[in-house]
Amino acid sequence: MTPDPLSATFAALADPTRRAILARLALGETTVNELAEPFDISLPAVSKHLKVLERAGLIARGREAQWRPCRIEPEALKSVDNWLEEYRQLWDQRLDRLEDYLHQLQGKEKKRGRKKQH
Repeated sequence: MTPDPLSATFAALADPTRRAILARLALGETTVNELAEPFDISLPAVSKHLKVLERAGLIARGREAQWRPCRIEPEALKSVDNWLEEYRQLWDQRLDRLEDYLHQLQGKEKKRGRKKQH
């Protein structure tokens, strides 16, 4: 069974090396060799990470003669952003209700404080 696209995206993003690769690709297209430079892992290991990212639709790899440029596919992150947006809205609503409640409590404290002063 093939995982749904959102699950594949989260699985790909679960690894810090893959997140670092995406961060580098956010700066622009580059080669596999250039991507591998900062990591203390083999080129085949970097290629495996790239395959996971590619299967999740997070990157695309081209072919120009011997050069195999990699680039980020930002649209693939849109599904993650849409999923998270529901939770952002939920927490914004909860925090707004908490803020309203705190303002109510502060208003009651001010009224009590005035009565005690007389």
